[in-house]
Amino acid sequence: MSSKHPLLAVTAMAALSAAATVAPAAAEQAPLSAAQPPSLIEALRRDLGITVEQAVTRLANESRAAVAETSLSRTLGEKYAGAWLSADATVLSVATTDATTADTIAAEGARPVVVGRSLNRLEALKDRLDRAPEQVKSGAALWYIDIRTNGVTVLAPRQAEGEALVTASGVDRNAVRVVVSGERPRPLVNLRGGDPYYIDGGSRCSIGFPVTRGGTPGFATAGHCGQAGSGTSNPYGTFQGSSFPGNDYAWVAAPGHTPQPWVKATGGNVVVRGSAQAVVGASVCRSGSTTGWHCGTIQQHNASVTYPQGTITGLTRTSVCAEPGDSGGPFVSGDQAQGVTSGGSGNCRSGGTTYHQPINEILQTYGLTLRVG
Repeated sequence: MSSKHPLLAVTAMAALSAAATVAPAAAEQAPLSAAQPPSLIEALRRDLGITVEQAVTRLANESRAAVAETSLSRTLGEKYAGAWLSADATVLSVATTDATTADTIAAEGARPVVVGRSLNRLEALKDRLDRAPEQVKSGAALWYIDIRTNGVTVLAPRQAEGEALVTASGVDRNAVRVVVSGERPRPLVNLRGGDPYYIDGGSRCSIGFPVTRGGTPGFATAGHCGQAGSGTSNPYGTFQGSSFPGNDYAWVAAPGHTPQPWVKATGGNVVVRGSAQAVVGASVCRSGSTTGWHCGTIQQHNASVTYPQGTITGLTRTSVCAEPGDSGGPFVSGDQAQGVTSGGSGNCRSGGTTYHQPINEILQTYGLTLRVG
């Protein structure tokens, strides 16, 4: 390790009969109970666009349907082909490959549907898609068993990419439906200072402070971690701006993720409540994806540091240790954000000195809003 260096770690990244209701009429008048907390009822009312009474009835119907589905799946065994509720949760449909079991299904208050493929058969088809080569799977957005159509559905951005997955898996083409879709799945991650992220599938740095710009979530980090346009994974995002050398700051936009006012610390999180700069001599702590949570004191502000790549000005020097991979991680003094880890000397076994790029300059430069508690 050189005497002064940016702390970035390079890591190998490697249907048949009439419908039957599934709940008794009494459920329609069911009162709120201890098993149905008001917060749950309110969330259903808000997000499903239904009334409180409809929410209570729906929960009762769903509970009865779960019992019926469990019983019928055991009774039908290899003939069972799945079950589903209607949009208003009043009708439970149960699929079977044997028409002689229709009366058994109806006796449970469900609607029998005779189909050609059992659930076991559908699962086997999907398993073959799961085992296809990674290079063809990467072209599809997702695939799943669709019990309503008694088949498997593949969603892909282009028809050819979906067809390639089906062909490579060797499944019966008649059992698979390829749908062109704009759906792009990605992990939904809480952004937290000190957690790791990876740049273009290779080097690793640490999230500094979760931020927003307009309605776009993201995080501030060190500039030497990536250039504008570089991609990140875990969380997924893109460097929108980066300055290094001269400065050592950047910000990454991570749409779909949730910025939290947290810095990862030993045994829990520190809540960030502002970004007032602490005075020289004040205690300061740092979080990073390599060495975790370490503390020291502020030694000087506005230091100029020369790295092999050039000189960085306006850094704060501290007695906190750090190691490669901690780059970009957050410094806090109490509950106030201070800056993002730039570089340093030494290590966390024998001790060292670390520099951070003040957070307020980053926020001002890119028009970012710090996520605070």
